[in-house]
Amino acid sequence: MEPAPEIERLLRAADLRVTRQRVAVLAAVRTLPHADTDTLLRAVRAEVDGVSHQAVYDSLHTLTAAGLLRRIQPAGSVVRYETRTDDNHHHVVCRSCGSVADVDCAVGPAPCLTASDTHGFVVDEAEVIFWGTCPACSTADTTTREVAP
Repeated sequence: MEPAPEIERLLRAADLRVTRQRVAVLAAVRTLPHADTDTLLRAVRAEVDGVSHQAVYDSLHTLTAAGLLRRIQPAGSVVRYETRTDDNHHHVVCRSCGSVADVDCAVGPAPCLTASDTHGFVVDEAEVIFWGTCPACSTADTTTREVAP
């Protein structure tokens, strides 16, 4: 897990009270980017004995509202969290195992996409999800096909 003093500084800079749960949740997301809530709950419980589901959910909500976490939910997937909040990057998701990776914007500044018509909205973010098969699943699929009669 990340050193607590750095995380405590981030919490204070966001005008949040420093609690063991918030420190543990933020450290877990930094260690496990794109992790789902259940995975984060297990990681936090390894650090803070007896922490409740609700405390972890509340911390995730508070940290997201404060801009320290970003909540993503690719279609058909569970909610995931990441600490990369300072840019408008996108994600690639494996259709087989569900792994998620960051994809940087290739052209221009955020939101790095230009809508054909904003209908008067002031657009500040664009979300793109690329779908495919990760290298591990691609290799496994190839191996399975080669072995099959």
